[in-house]
Amino acid sequence: MWVLTPLESVGPLRFGMSMDEAAMALPKTPELRRFQAEPCFPEIVGIQLGLGPAEPTVYQYFDGSGRLFCVATDAVRGPQVTLEGAELAGGNPAELEQWLFDLPESMGGVSYGPRGNPGINDLGLVLRAQNTANGLLSRPVLVGRDWADRCVDDWEGAIPECEWVGHVWPHPSFPQDRVWPPAGYTPTWASRWSPPF
Repeated sequence: MWVLTPLESVGPLRFGMSMDEAAMALPKTPELRRFQAEPCFPEIVGIQLGLGPAEPTVYQYFDGSGRLFCVATDAVRGPQVTLEGAELAGGNPAELEQWLFDLPESMGGVSYGPRGNPGINDLGLVLRAQNTANGLLSRPVLVGRDWADRCVDDWEGAIPECEWVGHVWPHPSFPQDRVWPPAGYTPTWASRWSPPF
């Protein structure tokens, strides 16, 4: 179980650490692959860690200077991430969305990005939906202080594009199987980049 210290660290990973430091922080979790996490910024490197090729647990993202700025955990196999006693990975999206609204105002207000994902910029926290054998479950995406400004905004924030692709956060007034990009839509990056997962 990993405890989130908003904007500073999540479990053994401290935002701002180097790739070597991040690897040393998780010595029992091997690197599965590296990939380009952003279509327009090839210097943004993603590293997938896990137990095997089909069992990713953690995604780390490094900026152009090689500093860890974003971490996401798998909803099923990833370490559980807790904040204020709430478990953020593998949870019921509706319950976690309500939990965000129940947090004290001093922790920041809930906002939604253009693709409907809830989060709190002041905590560097965005909740994403991941399709699993048990339906859509929560997947926390976390950023450090230097990258938290507008992190919930999937167009202008620092979270890499690959983290926004896939299932859209469920909402009672929309179909539960919505994905981005939707069928028939061709993103501007389609001819030069493919999402890594």
